[in-house]
Amino acid sequence: MIQSTSIRITLMAAGWISLALGALGVILPLLPTTPFVLLAAYCFSKSSPRLHHWLLHQPHLGPMIQNWEQYGSISKRAKITATVAMILLFSFSLFILSGGILLSTLLIGIGSGVLCFIWTRPLPPYDLDPDAQARLANEMGVRH
Repeated sequence: MIQSTSIRITLMAAGWISLALGALGVILPLLPTTPFVLLAAYCFSKSSPRLHHWLLHQPHLGPMIQNWEQYGSISKRAKITATVAMILLFSFSLFILSGGILLSTLLIGIGSGVLCFIWTRPLPPYDLDPDAQARLANEMGVRH
């Protein structure tokens, strides 16, 4: 944890702003949720162990953050969800914007790059061992 009060406050504010942007990303199609939530977790880990612990134990966000922090991994379900959402949103954007070949190429390039990054991340151990997912959920006190 950071010792300087001004840096700690700045990181805590950045964490809250990132978390708010991540929450907005749930309803706004072009604002990504996951990177902002991961950034919030990082900021809280450096500024407030209490807030970091709270975020890690959120039923919907905690497992994703723990996967990233512990293994640098993304679950198969999250990869599939992100892929479907991105294809739908980018297709909608290409159809609506009709900004020419340059904009279309840029959107396709960005989408392809993000999807390559997502699909090249390893799977967390519980995706490799189906029984481990139930154990992880049980350890975290999450009910399915």
